[in-house]
Amino acid sequence: MNTIARFISSVAFGSLLLIPGNLIQAGGREVRVYSGRHYNTDRQVFKKFAEETGIKVRLIEATGISLIERLKREGKKSTADVILLVDAARISNAAKEGLLQPYKSNKLEDNVPNEYKDSRGRWYALTRRVRVMVANPKVVDVGKINSYSDLADPSLMGLVCLRKRNSPYNQSLVANQYVLRGEKETNSWLNKMISNVSEPYFPGDIGITRAVAQGKCGIGIVNHYYVARMLAGVNGTKDKNLAKKVEVITPNPAHVNVSAGGLAKYATNKKEAIQLLEFLASPEGSSGLAGPTFEHPLRGFNESPEVKTFGEFNPDEVSIYQLGKYNAKAIDLMTKAGWE
Repeated sequence: MNTIARFISSVAFGSLLLIPGNLIQAGGREVRVYSGRHYNTDRQVFKKFAEETGIKVRLIEATGISLIERLKREGKKSTADVILLVDAARISNAAKEGLLQPYKSNKLEDNVPNEYKDSRGRWYALTRRVRVMVANPKVVDVGKINSYSDLADPSLMGLVCLRKRNSPYNQSLVANQYVLRGEKETNSWLNKMISNVSEPYFPGDIGITRAVAQGKCGIGIVNHYYVARMLAGVNGTKDKNLAKKVEVITPNPAHVNVSAGGLAKYATNKKEAIQLLEFLASPEGSSGLAGPTFEHPLRGFNESPEVKTFGEFNPDEVSIYQLGKYNAKAIDLMTKAGWE
């Protein structure tokens, strides 16, 4: 069997990808990955891991919510070894619901900064993403917008675009502000910002970027890599041209979120699973995941020309653990403020 051959078959909850290791025979070592990351380029990283270690990677991809529900449904019968999810709240909630088991690894402890890992060893971050603002300089004065709090300014009445309340990225942003500013100030910020919204709430960050570029609104909040993807032409020429019309504003310090991985509670290939997580969090693995998706690796910055145009960022001091801890509080505050 060719060592780079791949077997892909459709299943009800996502897709199954088998990446063989070098010279692996039937019954050899393997690791089963449930991934909420939806990037085809991740497969190249898994392929490299398989080639270097001889461990087969069985990859199942689906939305984070679908994977969580499947894990609950499977219980002790689950075949998952590694769980990969995006956003602090999702990985934290998976840990809270007992879907991950704690483990220790010197390599992970060394490669993952303290603010990007669970203190109980249930999960470790693999890549970083920054929540930025996109503004149309023909509609708003970008010189007067420096932080998330500026979105509450009365001068932006009717000019703010937001993604729907159920977006985990926005929930984490509000949890972030709650940690930094307390409930009273966060509540005031939310109410004033929501009063500046006139367009219907958007289902995704790309839709917000398009609306800002087209002048349907003046400013919105998105993850940085969505804009970079548009600038790189991933979504086509039309989106590339639209992205050129917006200016990315990165607050200093900035709210940083992550994608992360953990060891499944009922993992049967525990040794192989930890070995894979160590590889993904290594400088090589983290950069391999983050580079083509325009995310940032755990240390340093994405080196693509598109992301470089946004400049470097300075993360604030809120930990990923805190984002997950206050997720429910954030949702409550958003709901009361009228964030639809």
